[in-house]
Amino acid sequence: MPPEMHHAALQDGFRAALWADAPPDGLTAPNPAEIAQRFKVYRNNVFHSLTRALAARFPVVERLVGGEFFTALARAYLAADPPQGPVLLHWGESFAPFLEGFAPVAQLPFLPDVARLEYLRGRASHAADAAPVAPAALGVDDLEALHLALHPSVHLFASPHPAVQIWQGQQPGAPKMALKAGPDHALIARRPDFALVVEPLDPASFAVLTALKGGAPLGAAARHGDLTAALTLLLTHGLIADARKGTPA
Repeated sequence: MPPEMHHAALQDGFRAALWADAPPDGLTAPNPAEIAQRFKVYRNNVFHSLTRALAARFPVVERLVGGEFFTALARAYLAADPPQGPVLLHWGESFAPFLEGFAPVAQLPFLPDVARLEYLRGRASHAADAAPVAPAALGVDDLEALHLALHPSVHLFASPHPAVQIWQGQQPGAPKMALKAGPDHALIARRPDFALVVEPLDPASFAVLTALKGGAPLGAAARHGDLTAALTLLLTHGLIADARKGTPA
């Protein structure tokens, strides 16, 4: 076997052993009896680091279920979908679908959507930059024909549960408030000053923004509801990256 293939096989075996009960073949130690114990310590350190990385991406999920339960939940998720590389930017994308099928949280039907909201915040945080247009860019004669390109960080979130309210209620210093029955909608994005925003939306504004994000001109988007609230929100947070007649590049 060529050296590079042998090295790759060792790496694959080592990675697989992290999710198994036995250490991989090929490990050596002055006292062979210590190999299993030393590898167990290493595995526990890996589990702890990845659990904390998952908690950093989904802090409200951790608060809702409690730290001890979240640790057990993270172990189950790691076994089902471990990271495939050293860059953890997109790891966690499958966390919400995993929660949907995880029987111990079946009594919390809103939890997967809270996880989706938190994952979208992470996506918004790492989205590409784009300079916002000035409000004067909307001062055209034929406003209905204008197409807007929204900032790359813009995501539109919808849930049949009061997931946005639950997420808001778990923020530090948030007042205690009674939940209103879902559905919930929100705009999730990153402002030019790099602050993340989660703005609750009414259904009409959600529909307008969905149309705009899909490339519809303002006239077509206006059929879903009042443009004023949606445009004010976008301009306030600097989330319009382009405005022109014809589909923006």
